[in-house]
Amino acid sequence: MARILCVDDEPVALALKQDILEKAGHDVTISPSVESAVLQLNNRVFDAVVTDWRMGTQNGHALLEMAKSRSDVPVIVVSGFVEEAMRGYEPFADIYLEKPVNPAELVKILDALLKSRQPPAHVE
Repeated sequence: MARILCVDDEPVALALKQDILEKAGHDVTISPSVESAVLQLNNRVFDAVVTDWRMGTQNGHALLEMAKSRSDVPVIVVSGFVEEAMRGYEPFADIYLEKPVNPAELVKILDALLKSRQPPAHVE
């Protein structure tokens, strides 16, 4: 079970992503804004971040920058504005997915990113 920070300013989309990720066995913390997500990142350690790009008057770049400055935490951007997000400044997300996202695809990609971040098993 991974600790996932899920960020979206649309309540229905946020609840849907939370449900998808929890059913996949993850511990999900939700945030409805960039500001609340930044507070969460300051107070907890997360294994991954799943975020929207456009949220009110802000975009996900500040959140992406903070998450990447703290660790190599995988960041998935799920947005209707993928082209805009991909034209942003570094750091870049690990992957950009177009809304509406296929739930199975989101879980598969997240699990692959989490697995790639785990240290290899030590064999003696």
